[in-house]
Amino acid sequence: MSADTDVEVLRRQGRIVVVGASLAGLRAAETLREQGFTGSLTMIGDEPYEPYDRPPLSKQALLGRARPEDTALPRRRHIDAEWRLGVAAESLDRGAKQVRLTNGDTVPYDRLLIATGTRARPWFHPEEAALDGVFVLRTRDDSARLRRKLTGGVSRVLVIGAGFTGSEVASACRELGLQVTVAERGPAPLAGALGGVIGAVADRLQRKHGVDLRCGVSVVALEGDDVGRLRQAHLSDGSAIDVEVAVVSLGALRNTEWLAGSGVAAGPRGVACDAGCRVFDVNGIVTDDIYAAGDVARSPHPLFDYQFLALEHWGNAVEQAGIAAHNMICAGPDRRPHLWLPMFWSTQFGVNIKSVGVPSLGDQLVVAQGTLDEDRFVTVYGYRGRVIAAAAFDGAKWMGFYEHQIASGAPFPPDYRTVDRRTETLQPIDPAFPNPHLPTHGATVTLTGYSPSERRVSFVPAHA
Repeated sequence: MSADTDVEVLRRQGRIVVVGASLAGLRAAETLREQGFTGSLTMIGDEPYEPYDRPPLSKQALLGRARPEDTALPRRRHIDAEWRLGVAAESLDRGAKQVRLTNGDTVPYDRLLIATGTRARPWFHPEEAALDGVFVLRTRDDSARLRRKLTGGVSRVLVIGAGFTGSEVASACRELGLQVTVAERGPAPLAGALGGVIGAVADRLQRKHGVDLRCGVSVVALEGDDVGRLRQAHLSDGSAIDVEVAVVSLGALRNTEWLAGSGVAAGPRGVACDAGCRVFDVNGIVTDDIYAAGDVARSPHPLFDYQFLALEHWGNAVEQAGIAAHNMICAGPDRRPHLWLPMFWSTQFGVNIKSVGVPSLGDQLVVAQGTLDEDRFVTVYGYRGRVIAAAAFDGAKWMGFYEHQIASGAPFPPDYRTVDRRTETLQPIDPAFPNPHLPTHGATVTLTGYSPSERRVSFVPAHA
């Protein structure tokens, strides 16, 4: 039987299983049906809900402008799938081509898509994490619980971690009229994602809006009262603050534990796959029947020295899912690479922040438009003489231009003096990223090295 015949049989009567009822999982399923797959399709998700949109959960939902239960993702088409919701995948048997679920069921597959995404990193002390008033924010239920608490008469909130999610939560709390302390072990908010130069602007923005921002400190303990309600937080500088709510925003953990012992290249950094979304095994050999997409996937990108990138981006999940679905039901010559350019946005303290490319790879930075003093600007990052990324505060309309600059390998430093005459010099400066061995919270792009079976991982204690 020829390869083309095998593909046609797969398209007509194959079994495709998607583990992860997520944005990536849903868009992949829709693409499969759009491209003519008529076989069986099974969607497995550990939450009891069909796929929903996560970005509103730290923004509109906390402010009461949208209900968490109203964040279901719009459907492009009917996918005619068997939904296995409220039950997680427990293990993968590659030899038998089966996924085992936590309820003991097994689900066979001909093609498997891993789209298990990430979960919020919990507070490092389980007893303290269980206190009434300690929250993480990742799921629909998380957002609903936190919203009820914030509007239930509390007055003082602690946000642990000043990455994008933590900063958005702090912004929402200030809009609700609550007192907010933000504790960040790094030098400034957003410094891990955009560097200390822009972090200083984010620092100023938070303080201007009444946030009690404490940088360079960690939260070392959360203390409750006699009935288990959060009452105080202890910081590494010896101080203590009275709080009623603590939102733990220490980044995300990739959901790969269920793949332990399966023989695929999966670990804390994600699931390694090639540019066509095909998963590698632990020896770096690509598989043909297992694919990955979304936050859990890490793949090489030619624009960024073929380093493996793990992206926590909404747009990446959509684009990568489409590529994975296409390649799952195509012969080799028809497969496509996933070359999406990383792009991320956030709204906080009345400012729209957007980035394109991989800022954390940049070793130089220029302010190409506007000024840092006005909190309205575009910065461009350089790496080895070419433009590698751009970030803007209230300058999103320019990101399409810089996306083209990055994709075309435009030289750095750029010469855009005719665009904004307030920028008198384009002298490159150090973007001031923190020491990579002391990571801060909130980077949306993780550079994970070259080897898909890299095992030299340095584990960092999961506290602020």
